[in-house]
Amino acid sequence: MSMKRTSSWLLGGLFALFLLALVAGVSFWIRPVEVFRAVTGAQMYFRGADSRWAAIEGYRIHYYVAGPVDGPAVVLVHGLGGRSEDWVNLMPYLRRAGYRVYLPDLPGFGQSEQPANFSYSVRDQAAIVVAFLVAMNLKQVDLGGWSMGGWIVQRVASEHPGRVKNLMLFDSAGLYVRPEWDTSLFTPSSADQVEKLDALLMPHPPWVPGFVERDIVRESQRNAWVMRRALASMLTGRDTTDDLLSELKMPVLLVWGAEDHITPPSLGKTMRAVIPRAQLEVIPDCGHLAPNQCAAEIGPKVVGFLQQ
Repeated sequence: MSMKRTSSWLLGGLFALFLLALVAGVSFWIRPVEVFRAVTGAQMYFRGADSRWAAIEGYRIHYYVAGPVDGPAVVLVHGLGGRSEDWVNLMPYLRRAGYRVYLPDLPGFGQSEQPANFSYSVRDQAAIVVAFLVAMNLKQVDLGGWSMGGWIVQRVASEHPGRVKNLMLFDSAGLYVRPEWDTSLFTPSSADQVEKLDALLMPHPPWVPGFVERDIVRESQRNAWVMRRALASMLTGRDTTDDLLSELKMPVLLVWGAEDHITPPSLGKTMRAVIPRAQLEVIPDCGHLAPNQCAAEIGPKVVGFLQQ
């Protein structure tokens, strides 16, 4: 009887595992982007980040926080079409070094609210970042931004210099430069456009299965109105920072992927020449996604900069 019970439990357990695998497989086939996001969210959790929410300027904003409560505050702002989980590989270096790391999702992106009445301009996103600092009771922080996020934090540092101890710009936009690439690729509507966008973002794009490309297109079109509103605002040139950079008095770390085709390293060299206390680190064989894909090289440089 005991052996029969054991066999029954074993068969039941195997059947349950089979069902779980089947459900997981079907979910991945139907909605692979959501599965990838769930995996990244799990990575954030296991790397010590707590997922939280806050009301900022009347909007529901999601953010992660990691590291010791009494550690020096670091706030990192993602780029256009990005999300707080994009920092999943860089964040652990700061957490292990004793920093309290805050990773907000800007309005319209990640898990934050997508308000229809928001401009999605760099200037208004910068105001949200400042309001986030106030809500978190962060009087002075080490502030970083990636791509559009770098543009945003340049404005924050210029308009609120007392709040920024050190500034970090990763493959940053902000200078008045017309893109030489097709900006419609940021809202891909076909598998071909997904492949072209991947080739812009990274030097060695991986092969992406067709069902994943189709889901990327579906997600892209669902959020296209936010992206287009943000891009339209940026392309006006109203919020560019060319005239602000020489006024930045805090130390500034510029980090660039050597193979970045979205915001090429020449922009980093221009910024270094204008910002009084800037240093530039160019990472070989990395593209626009350097803070994520090349975190092993960038992480120690960031920690060293903040501790100098």
